[in-house]
Amino acid sequence: MILNIRVDHKTADINQMEKSSEQLGIVFKEIITNYDVREYVELKTCNRAEIYLVLNEHPDKRLIENFVTDFDDDAIEHLLRLSSGLESMIIGEDQILGQIKDAKNRSVKDGCCGQMLETIFTKAVHVGQVVRKKTKINEGSLSIGSAAVELAENVHGDLKCKKVLVIGAGKMGTLVAKALVEKKLKAIVVANRTHDRAVELARELGGSAIHFDKLDEAIKDADVVISATGAPHPILTRDKISDVVPSENLSTMVMVDIANPRDIEEEVAELGVKLFNIDDLRSIAQRSREMRQAEACDAEEIVAEEMILLKRSIKQLEVEPIISKIRISAENIRKLETQKAFKMLGDMNGNEKVVDNLTKVVVERIFNDVIRNLKKAAENGDETTIKAAEALFNNQVADAKFKNFDSN
Repeated sequence: MILNIRVDHKTADINQMEKSSEQLGIVFKEIITNYDVREYVELKTCNRAEIYLVLNEHPDKRLIENFVTDFDDDAIEHLLRLSSGLESMIIGEDQILGQIKDAKNRSVKDGCCGQMLETIFTKAVHVGQVVRKKTKINEGSLSIGSAAVELAENVHGDLKCKKVLVIGAGKMGTLVAKALVEKKLKAIVVANRTHDRAVELARELGGSAIHFDKLDEAIKDADVVISATGAPHPILTRDKISDVVPSENLSTMVMVDIANPRDIEEEVAELGVKLFNIDDLRSIAQRSREMRQAEACDAEEIVAEEMILLKRSIKQLEVEPIISKIRISAENIRKLETQKAFKMLGDMNGNEKVVDNLTKVVVERIFNDVIRNLKKAAENGDETTIKAAEALFNNQVADAKFKNFDSN
């Protein structure tokens, strides 16, 4: 069984997202502890937290009832839609594709992603690429970063004469910075805990980098602060802003917080600062969605077509263990009989490789139809054929191993 558990921008605002993300982590640990989880992949972005699991039994309903949950085909289809940009707050945005790749790669590295989820996630990345190639869903689309810049522009208008401070030089901070460069801005300051990364990004942008411990000085005269770090708690509190920013600057300062969990305390707004967070991107996202509705329909057709192909591949995975046994059985027999032939033929003047290759080709061609028909049986749900093949080749593998042992 495949299970997707999630909380995202569709069902939660930023407050609920932060609380639910923490709760999801607790639930995940409980599932890992109490259920037979065979594989899993965790995916987290600024406006979603998701877990994909392959397990042998349905978790207690009370454990997952506070989250959006999808099973099997619904869970798979959600992932394909997600990779296509159809489930993003900013429809058609490209960042989700890289985030899905990274999530799968992390899980593979940690030994948590097996054949099932690797197949599904690989297909999801492929579908996302196909959608972007065959439709214009991402043409001129906004990113979370460019939407954040647009929020600042809604207050200040043209930002060319404004000093902008970007906190965080990770993927989201980079998106913000690139959006600023497209506006031909020069006064860009980048702060990051890893100073080398801040220097690298600032160099790309033609801006300047500061050490994180100099953040207070940079905030003092900033017109716009856009924060996107991975900190587990707020880095800009009401007290800090009150202490470092001159009172006359507070009413004209714009802060945009696109981190999850948030970088900036809500109470900062009480000082007169115009504070925005991920929830404030929704109006921009809706406008983007309306503009791309036709492309979204085309993308959904592609997802539906690819879903059929993926379901076929997943069914074929069910017989992979049997196919593996067939190959092992055939290879054991081939090696045994080839060695017998070599002994009977004597000196072959270096032509052993020719005979060895010949036997490989013969065995491969003999079993090609068997394997193809077995895959077709899996697609059609033909359990009788599958069980017969499993019984037959289990016996053949055991028999071949016994013969090899006996021949020694």
